[in-house]
Formats: sequence, structure tokens, C-alpha cells
Amino acid sequence: MKSARETAADILVAVEKNGAYLSSAVTDALRQNGFADERDKKLVSSTVYAVTENKLAIDGCLSSFLTKPLTKLPPFALAVMRAGAAQIMFFDRIPVSAAVNESVKLVKKRGFAYVAGTVNAVLRKVAANAAAGGKSAERQSLAERFSYPAELAELFVSQFGETETERIFKAFEGRRPVFIRVNTLKTDADSLKKILESDGVRTAKTSLENCLEIEDFGDMTSLAAFKRGLFHVQDMSSQFCAAVLGAQAGDTVIDCCAAPGGKSFTIAEYMNNVGHIVSCDIHPHKTELIKKSAARLGITCIETVCADASKLPEKYAGADRVLCDVPCSGFGVIGRKPEIKYKPLTGIAGLPDIQSAVLERGASLVKKGGRLVYSTCTLNNAENGDVCADFLLRHPEFSVCTDGIYEEKASENGFVTVLPTENGGDGFFIAAFERSTK
Repeated sequence: MKSARETAADILVAVEKNGAYLSSAVTDALRQNGFADERDKKLVSSTVYAVTENKLAIDGCLSSFLTKPLTKLPPFALAVMRAGAAQIMFFDRIPVSAAVNESVKLVKKRGFAYVAGTVNAVLRKVAANAAAGGKSAERQSLAERFSYPAELAELFVSQFGETETERIFKAFEGRRPVFIRVNTLKTDADSLKKILESDGVRTAKTSLENCLEIEDFGDMTSLAAFKRGLFHVQDMSSQFCAAVLGAQAGDTVIDCCAAPGGKSFTIAEYMNNVGHIVSCDIHPHKTELIKKSAARLGITCIETVCADASKLPEKYAGADRVLCDVPCSGFGVIGRKPEIKYKPLTGIAGLPDIQSAVLERGASLVKKGGRLVYSTCTLNNAENGDVCADFLLRHPEFSVCTDGIYEEKASENGFVTVLPTENGGDGFFIAAFERSTK
């Protein structure tokens, strides 16, 4: 069986070279290796997240002690060196000797003995630099302090200012809280809380009804309560988005970009499983995942449709509620997916056009007097307020919603931006519109 350090290095290679999603890669690796010791699981997880969150700072430190570019190292050896450096720079309970010596042993084990001397020398210099204090925080920019590409840090600062950006970046650090949604079709919050705590899972109620915060348990699918369909995992901000939609029993609802299905499930619970929800996704394997999860939860009012959300058939017109939770850059979930912050901004330039197309099609399917909700899990205004402002200019038949829990959180422009500093949830954007009855 692989050690925790070897597993962590393999995950880092998979994320860097193969584009694997970090959270999924960690979950899959822990399940495959079957670590019996909880400390090994935590070492794997904490190491890969520390490396990914701080990769620019780590690489900058490593590069200062190398004569050749990092890219000249074998990918596995580089991953081992990054992991060792992360443990030296950011962990308090791992001795420097262990971080260095275990890294050297690992590259030798995997056939890279020819770089073992380099790994040993560089990591020892990293340790000496860390002991000396490294570069003082006062002389670092926000990008350097929090290991963000300069262009992304500048984007945040341009929208939120330096002080708020620093608070956001701090909120993204470390492991984020885990939230679950109570399946009110089968249980209630108090009962589920007792069931989970009897299985050793600590829980706490939140400001949002039927939303529980739990300590990071690892593989949630192993819990009996999960298998019985008593809850699904869903961030609090995402749950709030489903609440804003305001679906009621008997409604017809379209969830345009539904996978993995969390919002559809929460909406179904608000509807008491009475009515019709059309849950769409462009990928067949994702619609199958929605079907499987709905069955586990005992939800029968969901119809899954494999389709491009910007081209949904006219037969779905006349819906009471339409949710457009569009594909986005994901800059609101960096705390859960730190690999996102290394996306080049040029790669997301075309997203507003895609988002506008989905919103346009969603709007065409809302009946008169119905509600349309646009949402993203990003904090990039070009994908949020700008898209919605342009939509309103083109569609005078729609107006910004002004009722209930939505109005309480709406800013001056009528839209809601949920920051990760507010409640421990993800960064999120929500805009709710009502269609005129005329």
C-alpha cells in the first residue's frame, strides 16, 4: 500500500498533468488506498491542499535554490519536493527532518534516485529560509502573500478593494466548512442531527432553515444516514439560491444547468415532491448521476433531460420557475477548489456570452408572472452583474424581484453577492427576476 506522502504526490501529479479535480482526486485516492489511520488521511488531504493553495509561493521558494527551471524535474519528483516544502513552510507538527528525509526516500523508491541529492539540498535550504523568516509580509503584495496570480488578485482588488480582497483571500484559506441539506421528505433537522451525532459526526444548525454545518467527516457516502437518503451535501450559498427561486408544491420548474443536482433536490423538497422539475445537463453521465441521487433521496418529481441549456426545446415553455445556474469561472469556490485560481483569465473571456445565451433561453421559458433566477459561483462582475444588467436592458418585461429573503440581501443594484466571509459558505451571485403579467 502507498504511504500518505506517496499518495499525496500522486494526487498532485494527477491534478497538474491530467487536469483532475482536486476534491475528487483526494476522495478517490483515500477510498482506493483504504488508510486505517485517520492521521494518514489528514496528512494526504492537508498536504495536497496546502501545496495547491500556496503553489506560487512554494515554487518561488524552490526556484530560488535551483539552477534549472522546476519544469526540468520529473513531475513526480517535483510533486514530492512541493509537498515537502509545504510541510516545512506551513505545517507546525511535522519535523523538518521528517519532511526532508521522507521526501528523499520517496523519490528513490519511485526510480528518481538521480534527483535525490537535489531534493535533499533544496528542502534543507527551504527549511533554513523558513527559520530565518523568509520575505517579510510587509514587503509582499496580496498576490504574493496568498499565492494568487497577479492578474487574478488585481481583478478582485478592482471590484472589492484591497481590504475586502484580503478578507476574501483569508476566508478561502484552509478547509472550508461542509454543509448538508436535510431531506425534509424523510426527516427533520433535529432528528437528522441526532442520527449523525450518534455516528460520531458533529453538527450545528445554521441561519438557513434545514441547513446543517458538519465537521469534515471525509467520505460522507459511507454514513448510514446518507445511504438512507436523509440528506445531500450542498453548500449553504447554493441552498439559499434554491430558496430564492420560491418554488411551491404543484409548480413546474426548469433547472437549466442542474448537475450534480443539489439545487433540484432542494427545490423538490420545498415543493414537497409535488409538481414537475425538469433537470437539464449537457452531459449524459451527469443526468444519470442526478437520477441516481434522486432515487436515493426518494424524489420522484424530477425529469432529467440531456440537452444544451441554451437550446432547450419550446415544449418546456410556460414554466412557473426557471433557474439558470450557469457555467462560470468558479472564483467563488476557490476555498474548496484552490486549483481554480491558476486558470488564466484569457480562458474565461468567452463565458459571459455562454451565460447570456443560457439566461436568454431560460427567460423565454418562463410564463407571465413567473420567476427567473440567474446564479453563479463566481465573484467576477463580468459574469454576474454585467450579464444581468445587459439582460434587463433587452427585456423590459422582466424586473428585479423585491420580496422575501432575496430583498433582505440584495444590494443597491438589486442583485445579491454572497461573500465567503459572511457565513462560511461559498462566494455566490444571485439575481432574481419576475416576468410581467401583461
